[in-house]
Amino acid sequence: MAVARNEFLEYILDLMEPFGEISSCRMFGGYAIRKSGLPIALIFKDEIYFKVDDSNRADFEALDSAPFTYEKGGKTIVVSNWKLPAEILEDTDELLEWTEKSYQVALRARKK
Repeated sequence: MAVARNEFLEYILDLMEPFGEISSCRMFGGYAIRKSGLPIALIFKDEIYFKVDDSNRADFEALDSAPFTYEKGGKTIVVSNWKLPAEILEDTDELLEWTEKSYQVALRARKK
């Protein structure tokens, strides 16, 4: 069975290639992006959401971003991944800085 190509996923992986050790896997109808095996972002419906905690949340808030949410059992579930502002994708250096911050969030989450 052929696997459907996701052009947005391929685009993101190409942009993140300089960061090294980036991989992806299917997850809940979207994709998880991993750095060295740690989840740092998710892609759902051609949008990318980076892992966020108190250390980088202000960056997302300053650009009017919002967390990823979904409905389950009549409740809204809020995930600790926030939509990456489009202007960040337009600047590779900035994208790699934001990627590094999300990787640091993943490292801290793993230690807990």
